[in-house]
Amino acid sequence: MTDNDDFETIRTIVSGTRIAVLTTRASSGELHARPLAVLDYPFEGTLWFFTQEPSPKTDDVANDPQVNVSFTDGKSYLSIAGTASVERNQTRIDQLWNPMAEAWFDDGREDPSVALLRVDATSAEFWAIDKPKVVRAFEIAKAVVTRTTPDVGENKTVSL
Repeated sequence: MTDNDDFETIRTIVSGTRIAVLTTRASSGELHARPLAVLDYPFEGTLWFFTQEPSPKTDDVANDPQVNVSFTDGKSYLSIAGTASVERNQTRIDQLWNPMAEAWFDDGREDPSVALLRVDATSAEFWAIDKPKVVRAFEIAKAVVTRTTPDVGENKTVSL
């Protein structure tokens, strides 16, 4: 399990992101990446997304539940690996429902195609950028001249 600082970094990047990219594997073996709206729900190790069921994305998850979800909050980056499943828990749907979801389902939360994509995270890699753009540019220029790696933030892989 990750330490509290790493978990807070992950949580901050997730909460600062509006759109994540979900990558699934089709039955043909091809990788497919799709944007999904990030729900305003505190990350505790599980990610939730609204989806239509059936759909190519849920077919992919049924074929191979191993997925990746990537995030950026505009300055930091996060990649979460996990196991996905599709749920139709109406209580959870009601809890997570929001105006953005309304746009995708003709009959709102009562639409028969409404489902949740659940991703239980197993590991994460983040690149936490904690320096202003000017400082990052200087660090990169300095690294080019000195032939070293620029120090622009923290990169870490953690088990969840």
